[in-house]
Amino acid sequence: MMALNQHPQGLTSVLWGMIFFMTIALAQAKDVTHGEFTSNEQKVILSHGPWPMPWSGDPTNKSSGNESAIDLGERLFFDKKMSLKANLACSSCHIPEYNWTDGLKRGVGQAEVPRNTSSMMNLRYQNWFALDGAADSLWSQNIRPMLDSKELASTAAHVARYVRNDPDLACRYENSLNQKAQSQDEASVLVGVGKVIAAFIESLVTDLSPFDAYRNALARSDQSAADLYPKAARRGLKVFLGKGECENCHSGPLFTNGEFKNIGSARLNDGTVPADTGRFDGIHKVLGSQFNLASQYNDDASRRSVERLTQLKVQSHHKGQFKVPSLRNVGYTGPYMHHGELSNLEQVMAFYSATDVNLLRSNTASVVGKPLLLSRAEQDDLVAFLRSLDMERAPSWRGKEYADPPCNLKTVTAPNGYVK
Repeated sequence: MMALNQHPQGLTSVLWGMIFFMTIALAQAKDVTHGEFTSNEQKVILSHGPWPMPWSGDPTNKSSGNESAIDLGERLFFDKKMSLKANLACSSCHIPEYNWTDGLKRGVGQAEVPRNTSSMMNLRYQNWFALDGAADSLWSQNIRPMLDSKELASTAAHVARYVRNDPDLACRYENSLNQKAQSQDEASVLVGVGKVIAAFIESLVTDLSPFDAYRNALARSDQSAADLYPKAARRGLKVFLGKGECENCHSGPLFTNGEFKNIGSARLNDGTVPADTGRFDGIHKVLGSQFNLASQYNDDASRRSVERLTQLKVQSHHKGQFKVPSLRNVGYTGPYMHHGELSNLEQVMAFYSATDVNLLRSNTASVVGKPLLLSRAEQDDLVAFLRSLDMERAPSWRGKEYADPPCNLKTVTAPNGYVK
């Protein structure tokens, strides 16, 4: 074979060939290392974890994290005798296999309610509850459907009587709250029931998702694990962080900022439900509630939990605002929007594509701008990303064998004098 240095033209050809193949290799390496994300975007990706988030209990609820309370709360959550007609339980609308929703456009209790049923998962991380934020604690939120005539249609008197007169429940109530239901007034027993149900709901936390596996792989620079994340999901994540402007509201490990936004969804109302002012009415409700955090039922001795309530003021721009939902397990929670107007995630993406981009940045619906105009491919990729936030399957729930084992009252006396 003739030496290359005898043929400069041949050397040039070889060099260009090497450069060509190196370019291909670098392009492939860029794809493997997921270089489609900028350093700032990678930081944002990492900010969506780790999951689950740290949690230390609810200081406003003395039964929070208490095993006895969690057990009793679960029993009452599935107990139809909590309703006045003994025909409905909390679990009638919050079905485990539907990610603790019901799969319906709007919830149905004793009658149809005007809003879509929200999931119970990951609620322990929230500060405001219900789609309009009408409750400032999980335990006070639990009281509302018990008393609502369209839901369980119960009363404080019925709930108190049921707990007091059932020896097993009365025993479990005392173990959970260190107080006898018989020694409390009806409203206090109602609150106690709300608190033990809250303790149960706090235990409902989603498992790791494919996105979490990807995010954690990036955090530890595990290339082989990161490569398992589908390309369609990565493309959708790019849209989520960029053109879709989703990160403005769906931030952090929970994929929500926990606040309220008017995204112009009122135009979806086909007239089958009354106009809904959302957060505007919700603020009125939470400020006027006898069970809010400013009440005697708040167990937080420091009273720091009351600060966000005292700073709350009703303003005109709150009209039409609804709570920004967490996107974890979002694939299991359809239909979507506060009235359940959109059947699937594809319809949600089409809605956002036609939505004024400035609505996603502002707290008022009065701004004028242009729609996102996401292409069909971008919408499909966003759906692929959102489905990567789901657990592998919706949670199953066996429930308790309520009568077995029976309650045994603990006899250790606590320093405060209550039976523990």
